[in-house]
Amino acid sequence: MEAEEMNPLALAFYGDAVYELYVREKLVRSGQGKPDCLHKSAVEKVCAVYQAGAARKIAGLLTPEEADIFRRGRNASGTKAPKNVDVSEYRCATGLEALIGWLGLKGRRDRIKFLMEAILNPGEEIEKGSSETEDIGIV
Repeated sequence: MEAEEMNPLALAFYGDAVYELYVREKLVRSGQGKPDCLHKSAVEKVCAVYQAGAARKIAGLLTPEEADIFRRGRNASGTKAPKNVDVSEYRCATGLEALIGWLGLKGRRDRIKFLMEAILNPGEEIEKGSSETEDIGIV
């Protein structure tokens, strides 16, 4: 089955793992040696609120095809947000995970690296706690 034909939640399932593995590798390579620091940093960057902010941060970098995959993931039915996360934030995070999963299944590791570097670039902070997604052009 081609990645374009897959259920967006299946793409998000795979993308969640790809995203977290990239975050963990980046943290380990950064030289932060203490496991508790590594864990705290990883948890902060893989939570739905951070991922929703990451989606807003990279919105202008997405191709029309990538934006479409993001929208499919964000709008997929059958997801239920945890109690501690705003539904719109959770859906936005699911869209990002679907995009990363789609890129991974397409073998676009170069594109994943580019987007993940943009997300994790320490030069720009990711806006946390904003559930507004209309301003990012991928609604």
